[in-house]
Amino acid sequence: MMTRDDLLAFFADIGVEHTTHDHPAVFRVEEGEDIKARIPGAHTKNLFLKDAKDQLWLISAEGHAVIDLKRLHHVIGSGRLSFGNAALMEETLGVAPGSVTAFGLVNDKARRVRFVLDRTLAEADQVNFHPLTNTATTTVTREGFARFLSAIGVEPMVVDFEAMAVVEKA
Repeated sequence: MMTRDDLLAFFADIGVEHTTHDHPAVFRVEEGEDIKARIPGAHTKNLFLKDAKDQLWLISAEGHAVIDLKRLHHVIGSGRLSFGNAALMEETLGVAPGSVTAFGLVNDKARRVRFVLDRTLAEADQVNFHPLTNTATTTVTREGFARFLSAIGVEPMVVDFEAMAVVEKA
């Protein structure tokens, strides 16, 4: 499993410019608003989910997006959704609860996790995710994030959470 340092070296290897800001641990979206205010770009909330068919899902949405889990499964074509447990999260994404991040997809070598990306994030000039630990935030450009996903072989399903509709399906 990659660590924070491994991830940042991977970014350098694939030509993704990034800026990382160290800060105290942040466990929930509501925490660290003062930290986020100092970091440009869209901030995220990330949910690690499992559906009734045992498919794993990572949802990355803009930090203020409302995600209706009772309806989302209809939109993305999954079984009913619930939160994945910590052991499964560590096994697939290499992160602990509180550190869920789209960058964790780098550790999902078996591609067990389907990735759903909020349209707001897909269109943002800069996006911010934890670099596999919740004690820092890493900023990349839209192009850099697309390059990262391409390098690991992941095509996101883009969902407009305001309209609760798929915009682009992988």
